[in-house]
Amino acid sequence: MQNARFIPFRKQDIVDMCSDELANGSEQTSFKQFCDLLASLIHYDYHATLESLKNNYAPFDPNSDTRSLAPVSHVQKAQCQRDFAKDFAKVLNAANFEVITNQDLQDALNEESLFKVRLEVEFDDFEEVVFYRRGESQLTETITSFWGLRKKKLHFTNYDRVAVFIRFKDKAHFEANNKIPLGFEPSSTIVKLFQNVPKADLEMLFPNSEVRMRPIDKVIIGSSALIGGAVVLITKLGASILLLFALIAYWGGFRNEAVEMTQQHFITFAIGMGVFGSFIFKEWSKFKNRKIKFMKALSDNLYFKNLDNNAGVFHTLIDAAEEEDIKEALLAYTFLLKSTNGLSAQMLDEQIEAWFKTKYKCELDFEISDALAKLERMHLVTCSNEVYNAISLEQAKTVLDKRWDNLFQYN
Repeated sequence: MQNARFIPFRKQDIVDMCSDELANGSEQTSFKQFCDLLASLIHYDYHATLESLKNNYAPFDPNSDTRSLAPVSHVQKAQCQRDFAKDFAKVLNAANFEVITNQDLQDALNEESLFKVRLEVEFDDFEEVVFYRRGESQLTETITSFWGLRKKKLHFTNYDRVAVFIRFKDKAHFEANNKIPLGFEPSSTIVKLFQNVPKADLEMLFPNSEVRMRPIDKVIIGSSALIGGAVVLITKLGASILLLFALIAYWGGFRNEAVEMTQQHFITFAIGMGVFGSFIFKEWSKFKNRKIKFMKALSDNLYFKNLDNNAGVFHTLIDAAEEEDIKEALLAYTFLLKSTNGLSAQMLDEQIEAWFKTKYKCELDFEISDALAKLERMHLVTCSNEVYNAISLEQAKTVLDKRWDNLFQYN
């Protein structure tokens, strides 16, 4: 598993893990009360972010079932899209997602697909494309080919979570290129969340991806059609074709001997052409059925990998970001509370990472700057000469209680 900022434990697990680090039972009870207060305040803060996302996404939400009081102008809609994109990126960063680079996307198009499906994506249809990932691991799968006779182990990079943000170009672009959008509206914005996506198959997450035959599939179908067609021509039409060529040669002056075509010859030729036509139709049907099989493989994989769509995505991500913030703050506060003389940011970071590695066999890159910034903002730590100290649990509960009371007095 590659080191990442994401903490792969539930919030309640982190509360219990941190509580176990404290010395006595009374302190643990007080600590859990502190945790409830801290979680409530962070949840309140994220509520405003969620409302902003909902309001900015509303003008182009494809799943909306509510009425608008007034039409939204193109200028207003564009501003909402920009504000939404900015807030969405902030939430993803808070949830410890990483941006998937353009190079990673290009590599996905070139690497061998795990699902034996070749896809093509029309990137020119997009105004903006951003992919995010969280959780990365190296996995191995056994790929079979030639009807199971050949087996090959394929090593690949797998992403635990992938968030997709795509904004399409306007209607004028599609009209200028004589394209008919399928399943989406020009100028619309879609957001999606997937799980367990191999890096080599990122292209299947694009909404306009199209199934294409792999070279090996074209060879198999082409060879079958060529051999079968030759057999049909020789067995069913061989004599009739030779007779027809002889007749054409006689009419063209290339043959002196007359050729007689009887009614039986014409019937045989017609039957042979019918058989050949049915063979061509059969091969064409094989091609279409194979493409349908590939599309089914694609849709089956997406069905089980899709976690959420559009407005549901940022509801899910807000919850994930909220949990990450709470976990980071609790971990930093716990280790500062245990320290008698305080810790520098680097020492605190190293202690938490070493604790995860030795006690829970988990390697991660703890987000120390974010954790300390939250604690400072809430006045739960003090800093002198770059050394941080946590205030006592009783003081911390008092500070959070006052902060909570101020919020209600303000409202």
